[in-house]
Amino acid sequence: MPKWLLQARGKWQYFGQTRPPFAEEPNPKQRSVWDFPRPPVLVPSQKKVEVQSNSVRLAFSSKALELQETASPPTYYIPAEDVVFELLIAQPQRTSLCEWKGEAHYWALKTSPNKVIAWSYANPFEPYTPLTDHVAFYPQHLDCYVNGEKAIPQPGGFYAGWITDDLSGPFKGEPGTGHW
Repeated sequence: MPKWLLQARGKWQYFGQTRPPFAEEPNPKQRSVWDFPRPPVLVPSQKKVEVQSNSVRLAFSSKALELQETASPPTYYIPAEDVVFELLIAQPQRTSLCEWKGEAHYWALKTSPNKVIAWSYANPFEPYTPLTDHVAFYPQHLDCYVNGEKAIPQPGGFYAGWITDDLSGPFKGEPGTGHW
């Protein structure tokens, strides 16, 4: 594994083994994001996940993959077969690198080609290869639903977790939480 990748993975302070003293206590119907592991894990989800833009459905699935990572609400990766690609346009000039998952490629709406709303991984690192042929959407720019509940975007604008009532935080994303 390249040295830069090991250094990037080594920058984190929390790994989901113990909750920090500032973590909220979850109620019996909640999951604490502080119990999610790092490195992140992919969990098959049967929840109904829906993405809309101005009431137009971009994706709907009950076969999404839920990415769980310490301090973050889940990010849902929707199978390509459940995404309406006719409404999207690839952004080949825009990429980024996640130290866990690999190189991300971005998507915009055809009606707003300069505003990134989603991303995918064509060749994700192991053990994240199940993300191939899946798309994740930013709840900051869209209406995203889990089992009919509208998700709240993860704070800060950079991360793209979907906050729902079944989660307790606090959630990474606000200034000063980058090391979480």
